[in-house]
Amino acid sequence: MDDVDDVDDRHMQIGEVAARTELSLRTIRHYEETGLVIPSARSQGGFRLYTETDVARLMVIRRMKPLGFTLEQMRDLLDATDRLDGDARLDPAERAALLERVRTYQQAAAEQVEKLRTQLSRAEDFATTLTARLNRTAPPAGTQPDDDTP
Repeated sequence: MDDVDDVDDRHMQIGEVAARTELSLRTIRHYEETGLVIPSARSQGGFRLYTETDVARLMVIRRMKPLGFTLEQMRDLLDATDRLDGDARLDPAERAALLERVRTYQQAAAEQVEKLRTQLSRAEDFATTLTARLNRTAPPAGTQPDDDTP
């Protein structure tokens, strides 16, 4: 394989991006195939090269995934935030519409977080119940269970 030549420090190869985002190489490539994150550049040797902006985009996707957002919803939110961040010449009505799209995702995320908190609380209660059950019925530490041998 060719080494990356003439690339400044602002670009990272996919392995570094994977380590920083805690996403697998396969997942990052999948997000590229679906158009969610496109590498900012390619090295002379053909390696994907990413910037801090690309990493931030992957982190948004990573945070949306466990909340149940679809790839299409991720794409829609990223489009809205890209347009808000990239074009200072948006007319007020368009800016308001984009902000409302982002607000809708924020509200959906907050609702999902609350559902996950409830699920986590129930799971913790269950684990505590099992621990208490084991503590009630387990033989004291250092003793052996009764044995039927004479």
